[in-house]
Amino acid sequence: MTDVVLTLIGPDRPGLVEAVAAIIRNHGGNWLESRMARLGGKFAGILRAELPGDRAPAALRSLADLEARGLKVIAETIAEAAAPEPSRAQDGARMELQVVGVDRPGIVREIFQLLAAAGVNVEELATDRRSAPMSGEMLFEARAVVRVPESADRVALRAALERAARDLAVDAQLQEDR
Repeated sequence: MTDVVLTLIGPDRPGLVEAVAAIIRNHGGNWLESRMARLGGKFAGILRAELPGDRAPAALRSLADLEARGLKVIAETIAEAAAPEPSRAQDGARMELQVVGVDRPGIVREIFQLLAAAGVNVEELATDRRSAPMSGEMLFEARAVVRVPESADRVALRAALERAARDLAVDAQLQEDR
């Protein structure tokens, strides 16, 4: 079997997920995991599927043909035998990060620059903007699952996050993953 990681983007419309799923299934594959969303009127997604090795090339050609229907598909294949060994980024504590505050440029860069400097790996990230209930100001929200290496000083990391949050006028909380 061959693992395939696909990145998808195109104008949002009904039937896009089904078109991709049909190709994967018609080539004997299995849909393993995905994250998809409507962003700015575009459909954007990433998914991992498993395909029989001998059928993977035909499946990838069929997926590439979706571009004629407006869906751009970028595919990366990872043969089972060539799968990478777990990295140090997978070691450590899995934690949840939540950031909320009045939106302004630079929040993501400042917070995640600090995490990267501490060797923290981002496993999942979702961000959004919404209108504040009372003031109508735009609020920025981020929810992330991160992997904090065993070697990281969590007390120092939390203190650095608190300082950055204070400077950015946001609330940032780093907690053990539940």
